[in-house]
Amino acid sequence: MDYAIVCRNLYKRYQEGNRIVDALNGLDLVVKAGECFGLLGPNGAGKTTTVEILEGLLPPTSGEVEILGCRWGTGQDQQLRERIGITLQETRFPERLKVWEILELFRSFYTHGMTTEQAIATVALEEKADAWVRDLSGGQRQRLAVATALIGEPELLFLDEPTTGLDPQARRRLWDVIRDLRERGRTVLITTHYMDEAEKLCDRVAVVDHGKVIAEGSPNQLISQLGGEHIIEFSLESNGANGIQPHDFLALPPVIRAAKEADGFLLTVAQPHVAIPAVLELVDRCNGKLNSLTTRHANLEDVFVSLTGRFLRDE
Repeated sequence: MDYAIVCRNLYKRYQEGNRIVDALNGLDLVVKAGECFGLLGPNGAGKTTTVEILEGLLPPTSGEVEILGCRWGTGQDQQLRERIGITLQETRFPERLKVWEILELFRSFYTHGMTTEQAIATVALEEKADAWVRDLSGGQRQRLAVATALIGEPELLFLDEPTTGLDPQARRRLWDVIRDLRERGRTVLITTHYMDEAEKLCDRVAVVDHGKVIAEGSPNQLISQLGGEHIIEFSLESNGANGIQPHDFLALPPVIRAAKEADGFLLTVAQPHVAIPAVLELVDRCNGKLNSLTTRHANLEDVFVSLTGRFLRDE
């Protein structure tokens, strides 16, 4: 099997009062078996709707969906559920059960899988194995949710914002779990707002906006499409240079793209050592005063900005 997920021309329409909302607008997606694939985009872009349709939790309005060579609603649902693992954005467990009891329950849903002890160790919850769910922190509950998704040793794992609320150590522990799954030939589909997470974990990513995939490729491929490897971010003192606009910087040869942010400017450049003096000279010529300036390598958020004019962190 070459592909773990194939969906074509996927639509999902809701009616909210008198208003029709198209959450998905002809979304196409192909995920190869054995890869870690990331869905990126702001809230409302259609990521969670897509994942819930792929998981069999939500029916599409129209379109085709194939998971591990099978289709939902064709008599194969139970077999599919034993082959996939799911972590939702928010998972609620009974407050008066213990961690090991929750995992014993989920283990009973699968013919094969980890032991309860293995699942607990995988997400580093050994010290909380006998704790009530009500006594777990938010991050610990999230790790428990991941353990329930892993306990059946799925061929395909869905992780919807899995590291939200995790401390840095627990987050990196989960990264190791995902890398291990990939090394063992399992497929992982992850949605995330953390760009460093996508860049470190994902073989390929798709940028989703307004219910469609607007760009797809490896993180390096998408970043290279910007045409520049470096970003200059700077702000000016509010009492000067009010007339400076992004197009003024586009006249400088090293500047490839220019955008206005709420508190400054963001420039994509090919040669920062040439661009920075030119930018400072332009600001000085316009009687502006620099407030702050930083440089960094381009990342996936910059890709999204160039495609949509918005930031991934915008809600």
